[in-house]
Amino acid sequence: MAKNLLKALVLLVFFSACVSKDKTTKPTEKTVLTTPKISNTALVILGTVQDAGSPQIGCKKDCCKELFTNPDASRKVVSLGVVDNENKATFLFEATPDIASQVKALKNSASFAAEETPTGIFLTHAHIGHYAGLMYLGKEAMNANCAAVYAMPKMKTFIEENGPWSQLVVNKNIEIKATENRKTLELTSNLKVIPFTVPHRDEFSETVGYTITGPNKSALFIPDIDKWKKWEQDITAEIAKVDYAFIDATFFDAEEINNRDISEIPHPFIVESMELFKELSATEKSKINFIHFNHTNPALNINSAKAKQIIKNGFNIAQINNVYNL
Repeated sequence: MAKNLLKALVLLVFFSACVSKDKTTKPTEKTVLTTPKISNTALVILGTVQDAGSPQIGCKKDCCKELFTNPDASRKVVSLGVVDNENKATFLFEATPDIASQVKALKNSASFAAEETPTGIFLTHAHIGHYAGLMYLGKEAMNANCAAVYAMPKMKTFIEENGPWSQLVVNKNIEIKATENRKTLELTSNLKVIPFTVPHRDEFSETVGYTITGPNKSALFIPDIDKWKKWEQDITAEIAKVDYAFIDATFFDAEEINNRDISEIPHPFIVESMELFKELSATEKSKINFIHFNHTNPALNINSAKAKQIIKNGFNIAQINNVYNL
């Protein structure tokens, strides 16, 4: 009897210790994103990261290690959403690998009962982070019905003539609407969009940026471009024409990519852009929102010394869910 009682006490202590240990184990904290509500015509940031995301596949650097075990929900591939509540329309700029959560965020940001599929999807070029999301409109996923996709001539031909993208056209999951360089598209009574070509690595398609104009304000969107001097347009003059400018900030400086040939990825470094824009007025500088950050870019961390340097110099860093009235 005494032996049985002793065994029972030992087991009770053992299980109590196990239960106590479990109780003190804290769950991994996750970033919670709150979808903003838009009641007028406005632009919302749906992603800020370079094509391959963050953490990037195969990355062994310190900038990725923690993110593989504790992902940051705010690190989504570069995308903008535009909502026109008066005309009950939503538009997505870029079809990224994160399209599932991005179209849901776009739908939820509208103050009306928006459709799951945006009214229109605008593509900039045929690099993975900017069009690969189209696959989720196919029969294996959404099986969309004639989703409107706006694309330039080479991009349109690339999709139509190459699988698996061509299947989206054949199955009428998407309907490609051809756009032209610097030709205005009147989307609604409140929204106009103008595509314009920019120099970039155009292996499969041309590359474009967009001017997005609402009832009161306008925005420039150039997520990918080669060095500013390669463009026939003066970027400072283009910034002067708009209220907001979301521009390529893939790399902070050359130190970031010391393991690759810089000539193969000639994006304007943030330090170069800040030098180019240093003589602008405070008002003009405040229009600039850096976007499209490589996973190695220290500016992805808004609390980093590099990010603080950008802000101190009078510029802005695009953040997911930021809203800009148009």
